[in-house]
Amino acid sequence: MDSDNKILYKEESFKIIGACMKVHRSLGAGFLEAVYEEALMKEFLIQNIPFKRQLKLELYYDNQKLNKYYRADFVCYDSIILEIKAVTHIPDIFYAQLKNI
Repeated sequence: MDSDNKILYKEESFKIIGACMKVHRSLGAGFLEAVYEEALMKEFLIQNIPFKRQLKLELYYDNQKLNKYYRADFVCYDSIILEIKAVTHIPDIFYAQLKNI
């Protein structure tokens, strides 16, 4: 496995994915992102997964802080950004959005 595919925070990532899968199995498809976000918040509390919700993250251009910011749906374990998407296909632009943070 090359370094680009290495999972950072492996144990924490697996716990988050497990919580996401539990919410998806329970609710299924068809809800708005806000519904999944609320359910996931409840599941994180049940599983003792530390998180901050709707966290504002600063953005910089050329080493200068911008007035705009990125709002993350969740930041778990103070390290993992989780963006909720209620779509059937994940467009490349969603990956680019997180890659730029």
